[in-house]
Amino acid sequence: MCYNTTMNVNSSLDFLNMIKTPSASPRTKAAQPAPAPKPTAEMKIVAAPKPVSAPFVPDSSEDMIAVIDTETNWRDEVMSLGVALADAETFALLGKRYYIFDPECRVGGMFSGVMYKTDAKAITCTRDEAMADIGQFLMDSGISRIFAYNAKFDLGHLPELCGFEWFDIMRIAAYRQYNKFIPDTAPCCKTGRLKTNYGVEPIMHMLTGNGGYRETHNAVNDACDELKIVELLALPLDAYECARI
Repeated sequence: MCYNTTMNVNSSLDFLNMIKTPSASPRTKAAQPAPAPKPTAEMKIVAAPKPVSAPFVPDSSEDMIAVIDTETNWRDEVMSLGVALADAETFALLGKRYYIFDPECRVGGMFSGVMYKTDAKAITCTRDEAMADIGQFLMDSGISRIFAYNAKFDLGHLPELCGFEWFDIMRIAAYRQYNKFIPDTAPCCKTGRLKTNYGVEPIMHMLTGNGGYRETHNAVNDACDELKIVELLALPLDAYECARI
């Protein structure tokens, strides 16, 4: 808490003279600060601003990566966060974590109806609690690299994780020079990127041959599907350097 009050001019000058005058010698006892004034009825009480958490800065690891997906509510606030943990060489799924942010989830969103349609156990908590938990978990696991499909969107909504290395899966999956499953008949830009149909669903159709696949828009299910895209592309991690954001 802090108190706003008006100090008279003489008191202000005395205080400035005190802090500008250095001690006579190292042995001289430092002057004690004047006691804070006791609050009165005229003083306006102002709440101290809430501290902003510093971003996590992980140690580098070559063993595991994380794939993250988020779902947002009608206010463009993250209401759920899914994490798929994978082997950094084979991209095999090693585990998953799922967070539902309360109260953001109560606002509702386009995909609120599938929020609980997953076999992953949901951890329902505040955003601050969720971000502290996942950030610490990734650091404890030695994970420094986070992958996401259209990663700019997820990173933009998760500034607490900006200290990690982020890579955009879409920057690889949508380009002919990296995705050998793109048919010759597919229209592409001069850069090699598909002109259309490079979202998760059409890319999964290409990679799996399963035209019936549908993206669930559940954060943890989608994170696992996006990891599957990385696995099916079968490219080494070095290939994703051009997809770093």
